[in-house]
Amino acid sequence: MSETTAASERSADVIVVGAGPAGSTTAYYLAKAGLDVLLLEKTAFPREKVCGDGLTPRATKQLVQMGIDVSEEAGWLRNKGLRIIAGGMRLQLDWPELASFPDYGLVRKRDDFDEQLARQAQKAGARLYERCNVSAPLTDPRTGRITGVEAKLGEEKTPVTFHAPLVVAADGNSTRLSLAMGLHRREDRPMGVAVRTYFTSPRHDDDYLESWLELWDRRGGQEKLLPGYGWVFGMGDGTSNVGLGVLNSSPAFKELDWREVLKAWCASMPEEWGYTPENMTCPIRGAALPMAFNRQPHYTRGLLLVGDAGGLVNPFNGEGIAYAMESGQIAADVIVQAHSRATEAGRELALQRYPRVLKDTYGGYYTLGRAFVQLISNPKIMKLAAHRGLTHPVLMRFTLKLLANLTDPTGGDAMDRIINGLSKVAPRA
Repeated sequence: MSETTAASERSADVIVVGAGPAGSTTAYYLAKAGLDVLLLEKTAFPREKVCGDGLTPRATKQLVQMGIDVSEEAGWLRNKGLRIIAGGMRLQLDWPELASFPDYGLVRKRDDFDEQLARQAQKAGARLYERCNVSAPLTDPRTGRITGVEAKLGEEKTPVTFHAPLVVAADGNSTRLSLAMGLHRREDRPMGVAVRTYFTSPRHDDDYLESWLELWDRRGGQEKLLPGYGWVFGMGDGTSNVGLGVLNSSPAFKELDWREVLKAWCASMPEEWGYTPENMTCPIRGAALPMAFNRQPHYTRGLLLVGDAGGLVNPFNGEGIAYAMESGQIAADVIVQAHSRATEAGRELALQRYPRVLKDTYGGYYTLGRAFVQLISNPKIMKLAAHRGLTHPVLMRFTLKLLANLTDPTGGDAMDRIINGLSKVAPRA
């Protein structure tokens, strides 16, 4: 697009900033409903994102709803459940059989995964602009309401403006758009950090996601327990994604170089797995995990926050993709309803519903997650829970449902009813 592009091509019903899972899902459902949508992505596909690459059944459901082909022939690796390792024990748990979610998860690299979602939004009618770096919001000086965005387009970084009565911030944890609109991170909400890399490994076709609740550094003949939890996900392409996550509530959060912690953990693993420096296929990279609604309000003055921009990451397990996509679908539904209203007051009333729907959907569960984060931040409690819990498979199946947020909302078994009941009575902050 050049400076001479028609003004109509720079205007839309909705602008979505960021074509990650949250933004592309939002754009897909908006376009499918017939709205004119601009989807602005600062980089070009394929592009890399730091992620575990493992998708739970919750995220898998979202892909199926968007019409994505999730077959193995289409390049997806299916997984049966979660393998938990701690205290010298391992417990393998299959994903629960539920009416609301499939009984399998998926694995796919984020560079390819994100592009699939963006292209699906395009097919639905969204207008995607790659290499479109949004630099600032446009606002009405009288009301402070957002009316569009300023951006630099293409390798030439041509200045352009886009206009829309509604803008969706799907620009990730850094969310410059939200910050420019005065929405800052809440310090009372947990924040995580994840670091990961890929290794050529014979374990690449593992059909279980693997979670390590204890990370040991066994170099130099000594054993040292490292903070955080680790994961190993077989990618099915000859490599494994190996990474670790840690919470800012951990005493060691600011003290350690997490790349070095990951290296130390990998060095303690069996040599035949291949998690050695010479088998590393890319540098170690890290990313923040904004959790439990750490940026609010999720709607203000024409701006809606989805995914990481709104702190939608699950504090129980660090999962972000499912909630990014779900919040995108919820935001799109609210916007479509608002768009149909005849008056400005009616549209605003509909839009104000968005934060309430998010809190009704996730608020109680995230409050439980914040309490969970405080508990496991104590290494002694974490170690005791891991060692005692792994000897009780029924308790661990309950824990899997709780941590992965996999229950049937109505009916279900006793575990579902307990988890749903706790989520309903917990404050929806």
